[in-house]
Amino acid sequence: MDKVLPTILIVLLMLAVFALLAAGWRNRLRRQAGVAALPDVPAGLGGPDLAVEGQYVATTTAGDWLDRLAVHSLGLRTNAVVELHGPDVLIRRSGAPDLFLAADRLDGVRLERGMAGKFVEADGLVVLSWRLGTDAVDTGFRTRHAADKKPLLAALAALTEKSAGTPGSRTPNPPAHPGKNEDHD
Repeated sequence: MDKVLPTILIVLLMLAVFALLAAGWRNRLRRQAGVAALPDVPAGLGGPDLAVEGQYVATTTAGDWLDRLAVHSLGLRTNAVVELHGPDVLIRRSGAPDLFLAADRLDGVRLERGMAGKFVEADGLVVLSWRLGTDAVDTGFRTRHAADKKPLLAALAALTEKSAGTPGSRTPNPPAHPGKNEDHD
């Protein structure tokens, strides 16, 4: 009997925490209801020029790595494959809708140490900046094999340079922690 009451209290506390988490996610979905729908994957896309396995981390508002997009399952971390089809990028996500990024929507690519709750070694994530409707967003991807990161980054950089019409990324590197001074630990 002396163990039943604490067990019941812990279970109730855990249920309350999960209920608050669900309410927060539901509120985030409601706030982001105006975010544009994901572009459709074109039929007959053909085989990829390059395919890299890894983990889709999340899509966030550009420059704010804590503002994870919940709509369209963009906030769910999944296994994924990034495929390059000519000038376009397709991110095939397990258990979530695929992301088709047409060349004219790509803004830049860079390496970062983390985003939206996933922090790894320096330059461990490939972050692709693009436009979803009128919103600028960042999508994080971690390659399964470290050797795949450089070829993927080079190929994505070449695509974003072509779409920009100028060399280099159009998206500057924001600080790893928005609002935090990088000169101090």
